[in-house]
Amino acid sequence: MDLTMNFRKTLLILGTVFMSFGATAAFAEEAASAVAVDPYASLASALAISIAVLGGAFGQAKTAAAALEAIGRNPSAQNKVFVPMIIGLALIESLVLYAFVIALVKIKG
Repeated sequence: MDLTMNFRKTLLILGTVFMSFGATAAFAEEAASAVAVDPYASLASALAISIAVLGGAFGQAKTAAAALEAIGRNPSAQNKVFVPMIIGLALIESLVLYAFVIALVKIKG
């Protein structure tokens, strides 16, 4: 019984993933023939997103290290440090996502 449920879940997940990628490829094929892309724009976008990811990774590492050091020095301050740390990590990640969106827009237009 348990093996059958695992097989059904796996089959459902794989089917959903394959259908999603199939639809994406079909729509991408239509759009690719209509727009000519500058190869240097792609290179510039790749460099921009790699720099943004590198900066975001360093920022998140410094944030986590500082928060863990603060909690290590004063364990009773965990509740006061944890929530601002998570908010800070979310804001750092949002900056990386903004850079990704700008890079994609730069490629398209």
